[in-house]
Amino acid sequence: MKFDLHVHSEYSKDSKSSHDDILKIARKRGLDGFAICDHDTVEGGLICKKRALELGLELTVIPGVEVSSSKGHILVLGISQNIEPHLSPEETIERARKLGGTVIIPHPFKRSSHGIESFEGFDIDAVEVFNSRCLFNKSNRKAAAEAKRLGIPGVAGSDSHVPEMVGQAYTEIDAPENTLDAVLEAIQEGKVSPAGKNTPTPIILKQMSSSARRKIKKKLFRKA
Repeated sequence: MKFDLHVHSEYSKDSKSSHDDILKIARKRGLDGFAICDHDTVEGGLICKKRALELGLELTVIPGVEVSSSKGHILVLGISQNIEPHLSPEETIERARKLGGTVIIPHPFKRSSHGIESFEGFDIDAVEVFNSRCLFNKSNRKAAAEAKRLGIPGVAGSDSHVPEMVGQAYTEIDAPENTLDAVLEAIQEGKVSPAGKNTPTPIILKQMSSSARRKIKKKLFRKA
């Protein structure tokens, strides 16, 4: 089965993707499901999961969150409560485990996206070894090499912030059935394989420009 394990919705400040648009593109791209991982909130994932059920779609929506730890971002899948941001990675993962979450380190060596870099010794289930939004694949290759060295399964995600990029990268998951529990269990057991393509450069540059403008406005607002 094909799952995009890193999708942002309009519940992330840097995304304008509506849930209906995400669901539409996911179906068009032949995905079996995806994980909504908005920044520091599980709300978007829970609402998208409910919306898929309302529409009667045969898509498994995994509610998740991209938590801002003190050293970088951490994906937690399959939880329904928020995790306080800015905790240490170890504390963040401990909270995730108590909530029954599946833990993935996204884009570890991509500094512009708050990659966590070293993840050796962490209690994690997988590492994102292919992030579609990496302008150059150096950080992806480094993540793959480090995950292999440590014997940690590698997954892929689009990290999409616009609906048309949903499924640009995805993870092939060997699960016995397309249910939330079965898919998460397969990830935890390492029955995964990364796949996909890079986001086209013009889209990445456009998003980088938008991000820079938001940061400038935020600084100006603080000074005012």
